[in-house]
Amino acid sequence: MAQRISQFAAFATSPEAKPARLGAVGAVLITAGGLGAGSTRLHDPLLESLHLSWLRFGHGLVLSSILLWVGVALMLLAWLRLGRSVIDRTATEYTMKATTGFWLTPLLLSVPVFSRDTYSYLAQGALLRDGFDPYVVGPIDNPNSLLENVSPIWTTTTAPYGPAFILVAKFVTLLVGDDVVAGTMLLRLCMLPGLALLIWAAPRVARHVGANGAAALWICVLNPLVIIHLMGGVHNEMLMVGLMMAAIALTFSGHHFWGVSLIAVAVAVKATAGLALPFMVWVWTRDLRQRRGFRPIKAFAAATAASALIFVAVFAVLSLAAGVGLGWLTALAGSVKIINWLTLPTAASNVINVVGGLFMTVNFYAVLDVARIIGIAVIGISLPLLWWRFRHTDREALVGIALVMGVVVLFVPAALPWYYTWPLAVVSALAQSRQSIALIAGLSTWITVIWKPDGAHGMYSWPHVLLAIACAVGAWYSLYKTPVNKLAPGPDVPPHGPGESAARQPAGH
Repeated sequence: MAQRISQFAAFATSPEAKPARLGAVGAVLITAGGLGAGSTRLHDPLLESLHLSWLRFGHGLVLSSILLWVGVALMLLAWLRLGRSVIDRTATEYTMKATTGFWLTPLLLSVPVFSRDTYSYLAQGALLRDGFDPYVVGPIDNPNSLLENVSPIWTTTTAPYGPAFILVAKFVTLLVGDDVVAGTMLLRLCMLPGLALLIWAAPRVARHVGANGAAALWICVLNPLVIIHLMGGVHNEMLMVGLMMAAIALTFSGHHFWGVSLIAVAVAVKATAGLALPFMVWVWTRDLRQRRGFRPIKAFAAATAASALIFVAVFAVLSLAAGVGLGWLTALAGSVKIINWLTLPTAASNVINVVGGLFMTVNFYAVLDVARIIGIAVIGISLPLLWWRFRHTDREALVGIALVMGVVVLFVPAALPWYYTWPLAVVSALAQSRQSIALIAGLSTWITVIWKPDGAHGMYSWPHVLLAIACAVGAWYSLYKTPVNKLAPGPDVPPHGPGESAARQPAGH
């Protein structure tokens, strides 16, 4: 322990930690600005008792907004600066992990930023706590002080989350009651195991396919979509993504029982994680053929049956523990209430509405319904085809998972910024060239900036859209044109596997 503390202290004062220190300043500013400009409560006795209510109105709100956005800008700049060391392969996994601590610590004290979902989580946990079934009724059926902070669109919506997460939310409300501040802080702490699992798993998965672990951490852990949106915004995607990546890492190392078990737990947080399971069946099938000598059909049947049995058993235990059924699956359709440009069906509908409206009367919602049906059809056709196509190697399995998640995010009826962290975690082990890193930086920056700190979005404000595009282009260009350290391996050259150098040793050494 003493050695780790001294190592961290040495890092904190080294030139290598400049991005960590810059991002930490940004996180402090986000936390301070969030008091007035974040996704604050409608009535906040805490701010009133501290005589800080003025931060939420008039000039105080302007000041808070400036502080918060300057903080976001500093974190983005720090992330991009760190990205340069990722491109020239001088960054280490320790640097990424230590930097995560620098950036995350101030945000643990922040109000929710860029989303109000945490209030819905608490209200849904209170439903289960008070004897209601959150898959049958919405928060409005359980009037309490938590309800006033839930976005009106979700007050009548049943919970679209699995039994494991509903249990977590119930646990939080059992401990803190209807205290929103304590509930938010505790719920954010409950997301930390997901982040820890992601930090553990992402480099292992990357190294398994011959990629760079530090680059994977930069892409899927230090990414603003994760640090600011998932942790700052308190989203259960943090648990789901961490569990899913840990499951993939365990499966690749031959621990298939634990891999499928963690996938089941991840699905019991959010259903999206289930997209990875069919590809893990292929990994288990290959393992049975190579280690046990099973014939192809027998190996596939055994892997499929075992995976299904383990999944059903784990999921059943979690459902029984929560005392709920499968009603949450029907609530997944609740996202149709969301309308923004983050999915292709909705984006296409908006374009048709704007352009077609110049020549004729367009019924936007009729167009949207048709576009969304087409989107669901694309998903339904693509998923089995991708599952069959990417079945031959572990790397192909990762590509398949990334593609199916990308298809789902792009073609579902509606998406939110944090949805893009689903494929991002898997892509972190696959897209590590200079071009890919620059593209990820640009897209992540755009999605981060297009959202507003209070949970709304700026997609229908041209100045906001143009600002987000400018920031995204700047982020992309800054890494695409980064000079590469000639003494380091090129950005397109993966690190050697741990056993390669030993394999080249002459006999007897």
